[in-house]
Amino acid sequence: MNMGKPCARGALAAALAIAAGVAANFAVPASAFAADAFPARPVRIVVGFGPGGLGDTVTRALGQRMAESMGQSVVVENLPGAGGITAAQAVARAAPDGYTLGLSSGQNALSPFLFKSLPYDPVESFSMISTIGAFSFVLVTDKDSPLNTVSDVIMAGRKAPERFNIGTISAGSVQNLSAQLFVSMSRLTVPVVPFKTTGELIGALRGKQIEVALETSTGVIGQIKGGGLKAIATTAPARLSFLPEVPTVAESGGALAGYASESWNGIVAPAGVPREIVVKLNQEIARALAAPALQANFRNLGIEPKGGSPESLKARYRADQAKWGPVIERANIPRQ
Repeated sequence: MNMGKPCARGALAAALAIAAGVAANFAVPASAFAADAFPARPVRIVVGFGPGGLGDTVTRALGQRMAESMGQSVVVENLPGAGGITAAQAVARAAPDGYTLGLSSGQNALSPFLFKSLPYDPVESFSMISTIGAFSFVLVTDKDSPLNTVSDVIMAGRKAPERFNIGTISAGSVQNLSAQLFVSMSRLTVPVVPFKTTGELIGALRGKQIEVALETSTGVIGQIKGGGLKAIATTAPARLSFLPEVPTVAESGGALAGYASESWNGIVAPAGVPREIVVKLNQEIARALAAPALQANFRNLGIEPKGGSPESLKARYRADQAKWGPVIERANIPRQ
């Protein structure tokens, strides 16, 4: 009886089974290989502000640290204009491969309340990567002003509301909304006057066209430390490490005991980026933010370095929309 052929067939089947088992043991998702190889070319971060501004400066500092760690260049591309829509749209429409990122902020979260229509969804059109920093605002006045405390501001506003006003930059900015919230909670009936730029705002304050101003700590910290402006309070939930002597608005108590306003910067990517690459980018940002030199750089700019999970960034978007949407409606800020 000839057993050669059955044996040969049996051996072949066994070999195929072993090969299949080996293949199964080594089978991993293609995205895992992509994450291992990422980044294989330069990464770009799109910024909706011009060169030299705060957003640009912060992003370049972060990108430099990330490039050193990842071994690939991180290129900052400035696309200012249209209230950040141009830059956000460029990111939303990019390939979801992790090579195009965008700088985002609390202002992006508020876009649906400030514009009649958007070519993207501020949350669902993006893969959230990480927050990178938080910043608050400072209530300031001219160095020669008799106002020294939040109570002084409220008393002056109640005594002569027709001659008292608060200045901020453009209507709908987070600092403008923070001033609107301050007026509402303190039950004042004074106007919040918007200016186009921080320079114009500070000029109006020094020229006594407005009594107090609310601006980012970055925009006023130089003049506070130089003695040109006097810091009354910050909008932060706790005292700032770089202005420890300045109380928070909430410390004044009363109706303002629960007052806080803090904005943020974060990094996003187009929706659909593989989870493994999102995690890797998140880890690279955390590594960059842990560098003492970068932390010092951020704090000198008035920003507290602060990372976080992709999920926490998404939650921050939703929380800002829930908080500031009603403030925008009460202030009757028209949509552009």
